[in-house]
Amino acid sequence: MMTAVRERAAYANLLLPSELRKARLDTRDAALATELTYGTLRTQGLLDRIIAEAAGRPVEEIDPPVLDLVRLGAYQLLFTRIGAHAAVDTSVEAARTQGLGRAGAFVNAVLRKVSAQDLDGWVAVLRKDVTDPVARLAVGTAHPEWIARAFAESLGADAAELPELLAADDARPKVHLAALPGAISAEELALVTGGTEGVVSPYAVHLDSGDPGTLEAVRDRLATVQDEGSQVVAIAASRAPLVGEDGGRWLDLCAGPGGKAVMLGALAEIEGATVTGVEVSEHRADLVREATRDLPVTVLTADGRDPGLEPGFDRVLLDAPCSGLGALRRRPEARWRKTAADIPGLVVLQRELLESALRLVRPGGVVLYATCSPHLSETVSMIREANRRDDVELLDVREILEGIDGAATEGLGDGPWVQLWPHRHGTDAMFMAGLRRVASDPTPPTRED
Repeated sequence: MMTAVRERAAYANLLLPSELRKARLDTRDAALATELTYGTLRTQGLLDRIIAEAAGRPVEEIDPPVLDLVRLGAYQLLFTRIGAHAAVDTSVEAARTQGLGRAGAFVNAVLRKVSAQDLDGWVAVLRKDVTDPVARLAVGTAHPEWIARAFAESLGADAAELPELLAADDARPKVHLAALPGAISAEELALVTGGTEGVVSPYAVHLDSGDPGTLEAVRDRLATVQDEGSQVVAIAASRAPLVGEDGGRWLDLCAGPGGKAVMLGALAEIEGATVTGVEVSEHRADLVREATRDLPVTVLTADGRDPGLEPGFDRVLLDAPCSGLGALRRRPEARWRKTAADIPGLVVLQRELLESALRLVRPGGVVLYATCSPHLSETVSMIREANRRDDVELLDVREILEGIDGAATEGLGDGPWVQLWPHRHGTDAMFMAGLRRVASDPTPPTRED
């Protein structure tokens, strides 16, 4: 598993469940394997700094397969209740069974040095010469400093919440299910799954753990796996107030891999509307087609910046490709793959997609712009720039969410946009803003002589 993530850039949250099913582990062993895999990937940067101290060399000089074993062993020593003797011995034995030659002696030596201090002791060592408060928090919570700083900037006046946010971002999230509107209620889904109803989305159900793919409600397509924050984005797109009648022509401009398209399609079916989904990747477009096959959704493989569609859509959902900083807790390896240098290119793409969305929506129609990132360049700055246009007015998304029956809307900020947070709302850090095209006056003003 660790090798696949390292060598093939695989996503652990997509690969691990299928691997566990193949291995046919019992519930206890599957839970341990999940904890060790996700935990090691999530804390990798912190572990690497500790390993470098213990080994007396940069981790780049350690053979990658050996480093994988040392990371797993160090995670067990510092983050679990597994005994030091067992953690070290199993790591050394794994080196032997994997044919890593004399690497077992190196693994043994490094892990014994790691075991000499607990996590707090190692964090104190790493923070010894770090004075900046955000940098110190980043070290202790296994976040790259640039990401911790981006979170602090987005929190703004609420930056005192940063420790709580980083801790929530490090915690393993609950499984979030979405009860498909018109198919099953959240109350019914909670009863049949043993889960609890969500608080922000009226369709959300939370499970503490488990493989949702084995649930009957998911297999029967009554429910799907979707973070509660993502559910709210689709709901807001369907509820945003229009000027004029809703003609039932809705658009999901970046539909892959299909989670929000499913929710939007289910809501459209209730309202007698249809959804056009656009996805630039043929593979991802096929995923959307499969996910929405029983819903009024038509999927096109096209570039959302110029999809070749006739303008005039009543509603456009633009869930723009982004850095994904808001979903790091669900993608444990992602925080160590991304860099600040990724942001400018994404911002250019987001701007071009937003311009396309505003061309495609009719006067009086609404674009719901969303990112799974709180980075200010991808969120507030993007919307402020769009709001400088003469033909755009901002909607207060707080008011849209407050109009959703059963939604708890505390802590939504000052508006008009909304930023959800793991530590406040238990969701991914989803950002959303509503932009309505202003109907142009067909009669030009007369000139007085």
